[in-house]
Amino acid sequence: MSDADLNFYFDPVCPFAWITSKWVRLVMAERDYTVDWRFISLRQVNADVDYASHFPPQYETGHTAGLRLLRVAAAARATQGRACVGPLYAAMGTRLFDEEPSATEHDEEGLDHRGTSTYVAPILAGVGLPHSLVEALDDDSWDSEIRAETDEALSLTGKDVGTPIIHFEPPHGVAFFGPVISRLPDREDAVALWDHVVGLTRFHGFAELKRSLREVPQLRGLGVADGQVGTVEDWHAGHRRMQK
Repeated sequence: MSDADLNFYFDPVCPFAWITSKWVRLVMAERDYTVDWRFISLRQVNADVDYASHFPPQYETGHTAGLRLLRVAAAARATQGRACVGPLYAAMGTRLFDEEPSATEHDEEGLDHRGTSTYVAPILAGVGLPHSLVEALDDDSWDSEIRAETDEALSLTGKDVGTPIIHFEPPHGVAFFGPVISRLPDREDAVALWDHVVGLTRFHGFAELKRSLREVPQLRGLGVADGQVGTVEDWHAGHRRMQK
């Protein structure tokens, strides 16, 4: 286990987790925090959910791709050490969300290409990890470890949340879901936001602060160009275009 200043639980296919992780990296640079990057699987969280009635099309294959990527991350951590997970997640997130999106996310059989060896191999090479880790994509023996970490994350916040989950000053410090942000703050605002969030969650009577989604995550990989503000309707339209 680690003695990091905070534990960050992520699913690599969650765009909100990715933006929050980039915010946390800004805070790390200013506060000299250390982070242990841990796993939470949206596919496992929603294991008993009927995807057809609860989610837009393609969410099930997307969440499954996330689980497959987490298997690779788990195998990397086991064989290369915990320090490799942060750079690997950064490389995955950059490829998934900060580059121009592909024409389609799925092959002819409906498999999300983000969970394939041809997609993952260049990511591994880019951070100096062995190509053999692609074998973990199909190795469900890693699922029990991912499940244990998913359960660990949900035990900190309750089960009615998503990703990411942050545990500050573990094991006894505060833990919370989110914050869900749709754009990356600048460095100064990043630290101010961090202080506000931690201050709020340190009040033991605090339960929830929420409003509905106002804009699409400002990520090139979701089709939102630099400087552009995409609406939720734009995001849904993008999903519909990808299904054709």
